[in-house]
Amino acid sequence: MGLNYGFPVLAAYICDLLLGDPQWIPHPVVLIGKLIYLLEAISRRIAKNGLMLRIAGMLTTVFVVGSSWFITNFLAYTFFQINYWLGSAISVLLISSTIAAKGLAEAAAEIYRLLEAGNLKEARLKAGLIVGRDTGNLDKKGVTRATVETVAENIVDGVVAPIFYAFIGGAPLAMAYKAVNTLDSMLGYRNEKYIDFGKFPARFDDAANYIPARLTGFFIVCSAFLLRHNAFRSIAAIVKYASGHPSPNSGIPESAVAGALGVRLGGLNRYHGKESFRAYMGEELIPLEPAHILKTVRIMYVSTTLTVLTGTLVSYLISLS
Repeated sequence: MGLNYGFPVLAAYICDLLLGDPQWIPHPVVLIGKLIYLLEAISRRIAKNGLMLRIAGMLTTVFVVGSSWFITNFLAYTFFQINYWLGSAISVLLISSTIAAKGLAEAAAEIYRLLEAGNLKEARLKAGLIVGRDTGNLDKKGVTRATVETVAENIVDGVVAPIFYAFIGGAPLAMAYKAVNTLDSMLGYRNEKYIDFGKFPARFDDAANYIPARLTGFFIVCSAFLLRHNAFRSIAAIVKYASGHPSPNSGIPESAVAGALGVRLGGLNRYHGKESFRAYMGEELIPLEPAHILKTVRIMYVSTTLTVLTGTLVSYLISLS
């Protein structure tokens, strides 16, 4: 944790809770995505075999992450030179742009409302905007599971991880992490197109999320206790099921949420028309229903709030030493 980043990160988290991502402000992830798209196009013109594509993927990652850090650092430094409070405000806004708590919660809540209203067709469409799997043929339970799994997984890369890196290195490191995560979301597929070019970005993302995922598991257990879910069952689910997930990190929040709520996640999914079975997470003590979407959102809010408060306290104590 950094010496001076505690209160700016706390302010950024509150800013996200209140404002989310205003549509009138160009989002950094959009700009990062355009840069990735451009570099991929250039790389594929140059690279002619698998080895060259792997090298190109590595160089693309280094350039995108490095430039994201450098530009953010330059902006923060420039505004701090003009005025301390202006620099602080810009830093808070930049950190806030890497956090997606409010946006994630609103998207999930909209799917919940559509399911409760019986509008399965529209719920499928909205779910398709936030999940990676095919949603066109999902039933009500399938849409619910997809939404719960996505919210649980995104507690890590959408909230806890950028907060974690902001505590360590402020807005520049938080933005660098967001670049890593965007690279993985655009390139980190295990298919013929990206098996080489996307290999390094995917591995880098796994490494970047390793500690945040485990912190998230801890804070989900704490939130389960505070929300009067089953914290002990949440711990047991992490121990028993997390390692079965194909991701070294995503299984932790998914199994923790499944255990806390007494539901079973995982199962058969479709990606681009192809079936893929994901290991089960948790035991089906009660049937999965739309209300579990809102319960997962509450777990997200409490666990991320605990993360921010703990980080702020640790940063403050370090600054006193």
